[in-house]
This record gives sequence, C-alpha cells and structure tokens, in this order.
Amino acid sequence: MEDENQAPVLSLAWRSNSILTVGRFDGTVVDYDFRKDDMFICFYNGHRRGVCSLKWSVLSGRYLASGGHDKLVHIWDACMPVSRHHPRQRQWLHRISSHTSIVKAVDWCPTRSNLLASGGGCNDNCFKFWNTVNGACLNSIDAGSEVCALLWDKNKSELLTSHGSPNNQLTLWNYPSMTRVAELSGHSSRVLSLAGSPLGGVVASAAADETIRFWNIFETPKITKPELPFAQFNVVIR
Repeated sequence: MEDENQAPVLSLAWRSNSILTVGRFDGTVVDYDFRKDDMFICFYNGHRRGVCSLKWSVLSGRYLASGGHDKLVHIWDACMPVSRHHPRQRQWLHRISSHTSIVKAVDWCPTRSNLLASGGGCNDNCFKFWNTVNGACLNSIDAGSEVCALLWDKNKSELLTSHGSPNNQLTLWNYPSMTRVAELSGHSSRVLSLAGSPLGGVVASAAADETIRFWNIFETPKITKPELPFAQFNVVIR
C-alpha cells in the first residue's frame, strides 16, 4: 500500500478485519479498506500535530478515540455524515483539551460503551476518564509519572497503567474507586506498550529497556463445564 502523503505513521488501529485506521505525524487520521482497489476511504481532520494513540470502541465499533502530540483527545463517530464540501473528510464529535502534555494512550472500557480512559505524558502524569456521550470528564488521577499505556481488564472493572521514571512500573487500579490493587516492577526504563491476551489473563509489556515481559495480572474467567445427565443422582440398582 502506497500513500501520496507519505508522513511517518505513529499509530494503528483495526476497526474490522479489512479496515485499518492510521495516525500520522502530520496530524491526519486515515481509514483504509483493503477490500477495495481504491483503499483510501476517508480521513479525520482535527489534530494539529502527530497522532500517537488510536483505539476503536470495543462494544459498538462505531466510535474512534485519538490522542496526539497536540495534547488533544478527539472522539469521532464513524456514522456521522461527512462534509458536503469534502466528501471523504470526517469532523470530530468531541474535542478534549484537558491534558497538559502528549496524549500517549487511549483505551475504551470493554463493559461500558461510553467510557474512555486517556493518559498524558511528562508534565501531565494524569490519566482521565471521559463520558463520550457529552465529552465530560468523570475523574482525573495523578499517577506521579508519565502514563505511557493503558489497558482495561476484559472481565472486571480494573485498569492497568504503565509508566516512566522514576519507577517504570505497571499499576493496576480498581474502577471506579481508583484504589491501587497492585504495583508491578521489573523494567528499567519507561514501559511503552501493553497488550492483553485474547482471554484476558496474561499481559505483555514492552519497554525502552529493550525487553518484553509477561505478567499474569488479570483473572482468566472460569469456564463452567456442563454437567453430565443424572450427575446429581446417587442411586444403586440391584
């Protein structure tokens, strides 16, 4: 795939099996559909600088969150009509300017469709929760160091955050009480990325110390086996 505007790519997010959303250094966000000869679908116009975090909503697949070097968070609605004058250009639904540094991470809650978390870099050190229906801030937590990545537990109301100096730790928080459940150390430099396993039990973290670590953080849901017929009967027939 070649692009006429070859700005460096900073972030990626799949919307479906065939549609890939790309965040670029020039502030543009672009959708590509690999089923079509003309793969370019539309672009999202709103950021002024590079887009370093992207995430599609888990439950609906309709809403896109983006965070950038311009300290902004944008919420986009893929079902909103495009501009009449620019038929391939989408306008943002909400623009959020609460962070005071780069927005390095965004992640949608997997159990509440209108709940988004965002994390700020150095000199911000906060992660915030948003109601994406009206763009209101629900809570802001000072983590004490830059927030590099966010990951919701798929099965419980818990959020995992990763951080930079001085501790380069992973912290697990309960939502909405925001009490610390666990703090995990091991990396010697800032933890840049988090990825959860499909079942939700194991988390992989990648850091600037050039290591990948695996953590058994989230509980794996128990699978109940179906009972055999007459399993509760204890009858002896002679």
